[in-house]
Amino acid sequence: MSAPEQPLWETIEHSAQGVNKRVNQDWYAAEGIGSAVGPLILSVADGHGSAVHARSHVGARCAVDLFGVEARRFAELARTDKPDGTHSLSWLMNYARNELPRQLVAAWQEMVLAHWDRAPETVHPAAEPPHKDQKLLLYGATLVGAVLTPRMFAAWQLGDGELTVIDADGAIALPLAPVEADLGDETESLCSRHAWKMIRVHWAPIVAVDRTPRMIALSTDGLSKSFASDEGFAQFMTGFDERLSKDGGIGGVRDALPGWLAEAARYSGDDTTLVAARRPHLVAADDNAAADERRSDA
Repeated sequence: MSAPEQPLWETIEHSAQGVNKRVNQDWYAAEGIGSAVGPLILSVADGHGSAVHARSHVGARCAVDLFGVEARRFAELARTDKPDGTHSLSWLMNYARNELPRQLVAAWQEMVLAHWDRAPETVHPAAEPPHKDQKLLLYGATLVGAVLTPRMFAAWQLGDGELTVIDADGAIALPLAPVEADLGDETESLCSRHAWKMIRVHWAPIVAVDRTPRMIALSTDGLSKSFASDEGFAQFMTGFDERLSKDGGIGGVRDALPGWLAEAARYSGDDTTLVAARRPHLVAADDNAAADERRSDA
């Protein structure tokens, strides 16, 4: 059998409801293995949860569902074996930075307005928001999403939350962290005016399989807020990667993750969600040969 072109990715995900929260406002999804036909797609969304965003849990689910649709379409455009030819990386980068954000926000607005039309305010009909923008406000949510194929790794973020990347050498980066932190509880949102222009984009073509990130993690801000400093969050994510990288580590981490997130939710008081993908260690051909030689010597 020939060796696979692309290392398979393993995913792990969980969400913990915040203390005294009536409903978990977060939503998340993970699918795929990182191949051309099965792209790795990760996303987390965080509904704002306040009274003026009374349907934000619905908005968060809509965001995750629609990101999956747009991400699959984008991954299909990135395939090199399409019958109509291959799009260049520069074309794909322009699509990632402009077309996908436009389409995602437009689709989200259409979906949540359709939800309102199906389930308008019936308890106090006179209180129905008279304007489209006020209806969108009810569904306000943030979003972090990522796509990885054999050709590229791309990610998008609107509002708070974190994209954490551990590279092949173990270095940690938060490539979509804002230049300036949001003030107080205010954050950019899918319900914001011109929301698509606020989406931050990370674009990283894959130049070699062995230089692909070894871990990608998306989390809502309930996790980062549970630490006293940015350094504490970085240390947690580095330790998370180390635990996953141990032999058989993902099983133990999967068992422990609900407890870790519940503890974080207790400290932050907020819903806390983590979705991660980890690239298993590739055993090089030379390593296989060496192992065979050791077995024969034994």
